[in-house]
This record gives sequence, structure tokens and C-alpha cells, in this order.
Amino acid sequence: MAVKNKTYSLHHVVILLAIAWPMLYAILKYQSRENEEDLTYNKPNLVGIVISNDKPIFSKASWFDGSYQSTSDDYNNDHWAYKEKMVRLNNQFYYKAFNQIRVNGFVLGKNDYAFSEGYIFSAFGDDLIKEGKVKTLLQKAKVVQDTLKKKGIDLLLVYAPGKGQACKEFVEDKYVHPILNTNHNLFVSNSKNIGINYLDLYSYFDKLKPTSKYPLFPKFGHHWSYYGECLAVDTIIKHIEKLHNCDMPAIIWNKVDVVDSARSRDADVLKSMNLYHEPNQNMKLAYPEIQFENDSSKNTTRVLTISDSYWYGPVYMGVGQACFANGQFWYYANRVVPSPRQGEKVEVWELNLKQEIESNHVIMILYSDGNLPMFGNNFIEDAYELYTSPKTYYARAEKNKQIQVYAKQVRETPALLKKSTQKSNDLQIPLDSAIKLDAMNFLSPKK
Repeated sequence: MAVKNKTYSLHHVVILLAIAWPMLYAILKYQSRENEEDLTYNKPNLVGIVISNDKPIFSKASWFDGSYQSTSDDYNNDHWAYKEKMVRLNNQFYYKAFNQIRVNGFVLGKNDYAFSEGYIFSAFGDDLIKEGKVKTLLQKAKVVQDTLKKKGIDLLLVYAPGKGQACKEFVEDKYVHPILNTNHNLFVSNSKNIGINYLDLYSYFDKLKPTSKYPLFPKFGHHWSYYGECLAVDTIIKHIEKLHNCDMPAIIWNKVDVVDSARSRDADVLKSMNLYHEPNQNMKLAYPEIQFENDSSKNTTRVLTISDSYWYGPVYMGVGQACFANGQFWYYANRVVPSPRQGEKVEVWELNLKQEIESNHVIMILYSDGNLPMFGNNFIEDAYELYTSPKTYYARAEKNKQIQVYAKQVRETPALLKKSTQKSNDLQIPLDSAIKLDAMNFLSPKK
């Protein structure tokens, strides 16, 4: 009986190559490493995704408690050869097929405008705080303001515009409804009634919008545009000069570049969308070529800025060094920028609060409307207690220090931060709250 020879069709070869290609591609990437110690060769180039470069280390203890298997799964999932391509293709599919962006908390509006959903809620008053809570917070701010004024220090509250408010015409119809009240209205009216020093950039931008030569908010950005940022900085400097009776270096520009492709933070949401092909932006954006007045005799008013991410733009401009006498930026009253200790990330709780406050001439708290529910991130409450009841403040600060140590560890460890981020998404709570829960678990682990 003749033996029938096996034959393989082209289809079989193609199928075999398709099955084997991911493994072959991973081997090729591995072979292309610069050196044997390089563990980043397979790290995907994706924005907004927490990924650890630390390969899990096997040990008997980690094997039997299951942590090695868990961390290995996470590591392999983050570093497989096609991670970046698959994420980008998946995001592209949702963007094209369903007009959705795979950025946590963000949605697309009309004409491809990207919005933080929370900022839409703020624009229409859907995140309204009880007025009593706002009033209590601002009454404490007034006590802090009056206390600091006696020391020659001014407190200034700045209310910045959010994109939901500034670009309402591009918000999807399902979010639109009559507005009864907003947090911005509550903060401004109560600031005025209580006698707080405040600057309302929210209303200022509203007035600018109809006649502005250039967009104040970009299509694919979360914050005000670079042009809007320059206008805001100029207005803030002039307001502080009047408030503190001082002369500060001015921000100046004589030339404006107008381009059709967003630069820097004007495309921060677009970068986080992690698409395979970026869409046409269809928007002319303005980029003033700024300079700061070079007069060291004017750069003597030290300003401490406590703010959300809106102030990162002015930080990149160099406002702190050029105009605010090297004043610090406290990001959400937590991270200190620039760090006072070179090569080390420093958080506010590690500093002497009284000493830091009193080393400045102006304390500016700037938050956009979407973050008004967390205005100041407890800075006002802490400063109020510090100056009205220092004994209880220092006792509480000491008690919370251990939690803060562990919370900082979570923020600085990608694997731990990834778990906290997942908990934040699962429980629908702010990331800081999830980090605090995990930090408390370090102190009292489950038995």
C-alpha cells in the first residue's frame, strides 16, 4: 500500500505564521535590546497608563502567597509585544465606530470636542455643593486671610474656567438642561459677601470669548489653550500687583504663531486617546512668543500657588522663576514643584506648613470649576486650624504622618499605583481616596 505524502497548502502556512508571529515578534524585540539589563525594551509607548518596568522577582514566600503569580500576570500583560498596537487599534475602533474615546472620565462632544465629563456636570450645576459647606470653607479662608494680612501676606482665591462652561455649544444634547445654580456662582457670591480677595477668571473668559481673536480652549485639550493661559497669567500678575501693592515682571509678547496643529498641553487629551491614527484637528491655535520683563528688582514678590493641573502650564512657562520670585507650586496641595530637595519627590505634608506659608508674600489658590468641590484640597482647613488651634493641628498632623508615608509609597510605586487606580475605577472614587484606603490597609492589614 502506497504511503500518501502530506502536503501543506499556502493557507496552512499563512495560518501557522499568523499563530506564531506574536511569539516571533516578541523574540525579535528581545534580541534587539541594547543590553541584557534592559527591561524597558517591551514597554509600550502609551500615555496615561501606569506600567511598571520592574520584573517580578521569584521567591518562595511570593510563590506561596500568590503575589508572584499576580504580579507576573500584570507584568506580562503590560509588556507583551503587541500591547501598544492592540491598545491603539482598539481605541481607534471605538473612536471611529462609536464616537467614543477610551480616556477615563472623558467624552467626545460635537465637532470632535473632547470634554471631561465632570466639567460638563460643573457647567450645568450637576455637581452642586451645599451652600452651607461653601460658606463654612470661605469663612475659614477669611480668618486665614485676616491672620496672614497682619503678617504682610495676602491670600488670593482664583476661580478658573472649565471647558464644559467655555465650550457649552459643543456639549452633547443629552447633557444640556436649564441651569439652576453652579458651584462657581456659590463661590463667587459668598466670596464677595464674606470679603474674600478673589479673581474671577471664569467670568473674565466668558466676556473675552465673543471677541477673542484666537481660541481660548482647544478641541483636543483639557485645559485653557496656550493663548488663554498667557491671558490668564497676564491678568493674575496685574491683579496681584494691585492686591499686594507691588511691581512685578510683566509677561510680554509681540508675535503670535498661528498653526493648525496643537502643541504641548493643547493636545493633552489627544495624546491620552492613544489612537492608531490621529484625527485632523481642524482648528487654528495661537502661540504667543512670550518674554518676561527682565528686572530683578521687580521679581521680589514670592507667590505660593496651590492649584489643580491648570497651573502646570504657567509652571512650564517659567512664571514661578520669572515673576513669582521662585515661588513654589503645590499640585492639589500635595506634590511640591519644584522639589526643594534635588532628586527627591517632596510632598506638602513633609514640610513645616507655618514656615512655608510665612516665607511667601502672596498665597494664591487657583482651581477650575470642575474641581471646586475639592477647592484647596484641605489647605484652607489646615491653615485655619494651624492659626486658630495649633495644638490640635500638630497632634493631628503627627497622627496622620504614617498614613502619608504609605500613601507616598503607593504614588511612587507603579505596581501599587496601578492597583489603586483600578480600585478608584471600580469603586468610582477619586484616586487620592483609593490611595488613602490602600495606605490605611498597610497600617492595619486584613488578617
